[in-house]
Parts: sequence; C-alpha cells; structure tokens
Amino acid sequence: MATAQLYCVCRQPYDVSRFMIECDICKDWFHGSCVEVEEHHAVDIDVYHCPNCDVHHGPSLMKKRRNWHRHDYTEPDDGSKPVQAGTSVFVRELQARTFPSGDEILQQMHGSQVTQRYLERHGFRYPIAVHKMEGLGLRLPPPDFSVKDVERYVGGDKVIDVIDVARQADSKMKLSAFVKYYYSPQRPKVLNVISLEFSDTRMSELVVVPDIAQKMSWVENYWPDDSYFPKPFVQKYCLMGMKDSYTDFHIDFGGTSVWYHVLWGEKIFYLIKPTSANLALYEEWSSSPSQSEVFFGEKVDKCYKCVVRQGTTLLIPTGWIHAVLTSQDCMAFGGNFLHNLNIGMQLRCYEMERRLKTPDLFKFPYFEAICWYVAKNLLETLKESREDNCLPPEYLIKGVKALITALRNWLKREVTEPASEVPDHIRPNHLIKMLTKEIQYLENGNCGSKLMKSQGISACPSTRSAHERGSHARRTARRLRDQHHHHHHHSHSPKAPSNLDIFEQHTQEVLKRLKMGPYEEDASFNLKVNGKFNKVSTASAAVAERSLDNDLRLVLCNGRIISESATSPSTEEDAIQGMLSMAGLLYSHPSEDPSSSQESWWSRTNHPSPDYRERHTTLKHRIQEHKNFMDSQGSGSNSSSEAWSNHTHSPAHGESPTLGFQYCETSLSPPLHPSKRPASNPPPISNQATKGKRPKKGMATAKQRLGKILKLSRHKPFFV
Repeated sequence: MATAQLYCVCRQPYDVSRFMIECDICKDWFHGSCVEVEEHHAVDIDVYHCPNCDVHHGPSLMKKRRNWHRHDYTEPDDGSKPVQAGTSVFVRELQARTFPSGDEILQQMHGSQVTQRYLERHGFRYPIAVHKMEGLGLRLPPPDFSVKDVERYVGGDKVIDVIDVARQADSKMKLSAFVKYYYSPQRPKVLNVISLEFSDTRMSELVVVPDIAQKMSWVENYWPDDSYFPKPFVQKYCLMGMKDSYTDFHIDFGGTSVWYHVLWGEKIFYLIKPTSANLALYEEWSSSPSQSEVFFGEKVDKCYKCVVRQGTTLLIPTGWIHAVLTSQDCMAFGGNFLHNLNIGMQLRCYEMERRLKTPDLFKFPYFEAICWYVAKNLLETLKESREDNCLPPEYLIKGVKALITALRNWLKREVTEPASEVPDHIRPNHLIKMLTKEIQYLENGNCGSKLMKSQGISACPSTRSAHERGSHARRTARRLRDQHHHHHHHSHSPKAPSNLDIFEQHTQEVLKRLKMGPYEEDASFNLKVNGKFNKVSTASAAVAERSLDNDLRLVLCNGRIISESATSPSTEEDAIQGMLSMAGLLYSHPSEDPSSSQESWWSRTNHPSPDYRERHTTLKHRIQEHKNFMDSQGSGSNSSSEAWSNHTHSPAHGESPTLGFQYCETSLSPPLHPSKRPASNPPPISNQATKGKRPKKGMATAKQRLGKILKLSRHKPFFV
C-alpha cells in the first residue's frame, strides 16, 4: 500500500484544515504554524524561502507597497483605479463624510422598557439604543476586561476568523496569535475579529444575553432537544476590533435581529432602513463586480450615522442594512436571534442570501430546519387562539402567511436540489395544509373582527388551562374549528347589503326593543362580568336572522360567519342572547339554565362539512410518503402540543383606551419545552463549523444522507 506523501519540517501527510505555504526554492510545502508564517502575513510575501533554504539563499522577499487605496497594495498608483472599501484612504474619506443623524430613527429607551410585551405591541421596526444596561437582563464582564482576558477564558488554541480590513479578506489564526499581534508595538495591519462565538467556552459563563434576545429567540423557544440537526449557536459573540476596522454594508445572516454592547472603545454604525427599494438596491450592489468601489450609503435616500459609545447597547431589527467603523480599539459583545415579529422580512433576507449565493459560512445554520419547527409550534398557537376565541395579533397572521409561502417553495425546490432540512418527525405537506386552514379560518372572519374592533368589544377572555377547561370543552372547540368551510362572498354591489350590514341593522333593532341605545362611542362599553369572563362571553358570538326569499340564518362566532344555513326562524330570545353574549353580558331566559342554552347554541352549529371529510380522506394517499414520519411521531419530542396545553396564559391586561379591542395578551413564545435540560446537547458549534456537519451516521434519515452525498458531489469536496 502506497504511503501518503509527507510534507514540512514535521514530515506529516497533507491536512486540508491547516494553512501551508510553498518554498519557491525547494518546492516543498510547510505548515504556517511550523515555520511561523501567519496566513494573513503570507499574502505579503513575494518569494518565500523556507528555514532550510534561507540559510543559502537569504530571507524571503516581501511585496512592495505601491498604493493606499486598493485591496491589492502592489497595484501601481496611476490614479486610474477607484478607492476600495476598508483601505486607509477609504476610512479617512468615510470619517470626513456627513450623514443624517441616527437620532432621527433611533428609539432611545431604558433597559426596563425593552420587553417582549412592548415589542409585541409596538413592533420592532427601528433600532433601539439603551445607554445604561440596567433592566435589560444583560450580564457582561467588567469594563476593564481585556483582550488578554478573552484569551484566558476562551483558550489561545481556539482557531478564529480574522479580517484583514485593508484587503477585506478573511483568514484563520489562533486566538493566541491575534492577541500577540494586538499588543505588538507596531501594527502595520488593521485586524478585526467579528465572528468569535464563545458559547462553547468558559467565557460563556460571564455573559447572559438580554432578556428579549432570550425570550423571543426562535432557537431558544422552538428548537427541540432531540433534533437531528446540530443546534445553531449564534447568541454570544465577542468582537475585538483594532482602530479603523471597517465592515462594509450587510444584512445580518438569515435576517436575524442583533444586539451589540460596547464594553470599551467606540463603534460607528451606518444604518439603512430595509424598504423594498433599499433592499432591491442592496441586492443589486451586492452582486455587482465593483461592489468594493461603490459606497452603498450613497446609493440610498438616507443612511443614518449612529455613534455607539462605551456602555451603550444597540438593538438592530430584521433586515436593516448596516456598515460598521471601529473608531477606536474596541471590545464589544453581541448576539443574533430570529423571532416572530418580522417573519416575512426574515424570510426575504434568507431568500436574498440564497440568490446572492452567500457562502454557508456566513449564513444562519439550519435556517430552514428552524422554520419548520416554528411552523409546527405556530400551528398550535393558532389553534389555541381559536379555541380561546382570541384573534391572534396581526404580525403573527402576516408572518404565518409568509411562512406558508416559503415552506411550499422549499418543498418544491427539494425535488431538484435534494439537501433536505425538513426535520424527521414533521409531515411537511400536512403541516402546510393545516396552517393554511387556520389562516383561511381567520380570513373568512376578518371583517367580523374589524366590526368588533370598532365597537370596542374585547375578543380576549382570560385563558384557562386545559385541565380547568376539561377535555369536553377542548373537544367541542376542536369540532367547531374543524367544521369551518368556505363561504360564498356576496358581490359588494351598492344595492345588495352585505351580511354585516344586515347584522348591524338587526343589532340596532334588537337593542331598540331592549330600550338601549346603539353602541355609542362615548358610552363606556367595556363591560366585564365579575372580572372573569364566563364561557358565554368567550363565545363572542351572536345569532342573527333575516327573512328574504328563504330564512337565511347567519351564525357568527368571534365576528366570523361560521355557518350559513336555511333554517326555521329561531326565537327572538336566541338572537338577543347572542347579541348580549357578544357584548360580554350574560342573558338567559328566566326558565333556562344559562349553561344549557349556551351549550345548545354551540351544538347547533355543529355539522362538519362534507368537503372537510373529503379533504381528510386525501390524507390516505400520503401514508406511504410519510411512513417514516408517522413512525417517529410516537417517539421523540412531542414538543409543542403538550407544552402548550399545560400552559396557563395570563389574563388580558387593560389596553390603552384608544385601541378598544384586546388581543390575547398571551406571550407568544411558548413556555420552554417541558423536558428542557441544561447541556443536553453536544457542545455548541459556532456557525462556521455547524454548516456541513451532519448528525452521526445512522441518525440521519436516508433521505438526508443521500441529499448530503449529492450536494457534496456537486460542489468541491468540503471537510470540516
């Protein structure tokens, strides 16, 4: 058997993961670490002489600098070439430019104000600056924590990515080598460290990320313990930048939101809002061959300059395009997270990365897998909202729609590009179908909910736990949910009044008979019964009737018409009771027990539609396709549904009077998985390394292994 060829002074076989340099005399190859040549330094060597050859031929010859404004400093400076990003001329020019102030867009907040509840109400659309870290839940090392200390806690042997700023090129070196260079009296190069993820090191214990980054994070909330894919770790980065470090305009990977805290030094952020126009310009600029010669901040309408000083925390939302200048030596901490507030924008950013063929190294690890997990959990969230007669917040409905579109496209793409990130125990087509159904259900009742909004009726009862509600209530609610079907929307010609017009008219009449005025703006109609809502009011429902050609009965639930059937007219009491239950008041006929009349009302609407049954049978055709998914359904993590059903939501808090309509004030991140255990995962892997790794052989499905093999054979071999 042929022995492997040996190289270097150490006489070892070739190792793809180690940097090597060729001697221009003897033509042997040497490990940079064996001959003390750093990867970033090798680019400056014109003719290399190894330790053996330099005895006879003298030292290596270095390249000559011919300019200060090009990535390749050996190009002659004949005035014909434009300035490139990151060079010393570029940095000088950048500092002389004027920009609109960041104060125009920054939300200045106190740490204690930055809560999940606040962001869910007001959105997370603009960057937030917090000048004192109290109240954020952020824990960091003290401000005198040094680059040497980082080495102490992380270990000098850790190989890190380092950016040579003037060349905007990335190379690998040991942390110890970076630290040595950082402290050297002469630093001819500006080096910048921005992707040192330290979750798997001792330094992790010194940092606790801000509350919202933890509470809203998709990975923290939805990534199951038993996932076949390695868990993405992108929550703890240490950034060490030398003065004049510059990172050109970019969107954080996967459209993640990001928090940064400047421990010491200073960073200047150049921020651009992710409008459709700006995103289109960004994509065009990113794919242009002259990208490094064009300052993107000039191409857009407004680029805001925001100086972040020592002790300040900056939160940047989804999709914001930003560049960063390190104006003094600086240490900062940061972390990235995906969340529910801007799902559509997160997906747009991800799809853009794909079109731009962003290398895996710079992408969110297993972004598609996390989206499938999220979809599975949000399906439960939507079912819960419906059973509790709550209207989910607008951002969630929009987000789920965007998610459905993306998941559909990914499934289509898998046919031609088999590298599946569909987790094992998820039935993709079924999941998409169920989500679509939930959205259709909400859509069909949209105008009804608008009516309720305008009349200030709270659509949000306090939520009880599954145990309290009892299995019967849950079953009834499920049946109700499953029986919705598509309604014919009547044409909105001015002559034909809509269902809602008729309902409105009817309301007025019933109220007249009850000697009550119609809903009045100023009348405080936010009536609550004993503070707790009774099951009747949770129905938020009413029965309206009219006689036209035939008796058409409209049954409204939560402002949606849920059945439309020709029936004999019901009693007037029925109609009135429906009206009152919608207003949150109890009304029952003196001779009736309220619970029984309510129950009969629920039961009356209970006839599953034939097309629902038909849709159900089509699932039989999918059994073959999903055999492996079905088998794994029983085992593994039944993560979301149980966690959800054991969770008691907090009751709604009073809304601000201007809104007059209450969303479910449940926090939309589910409780942590019941079986969450600390360190149940393998040690974390930073996103550079995570990509390209697969679960241990035998764990992955055959489909995933095949996908990986096909992917590897299409690209050049890549080993981690």
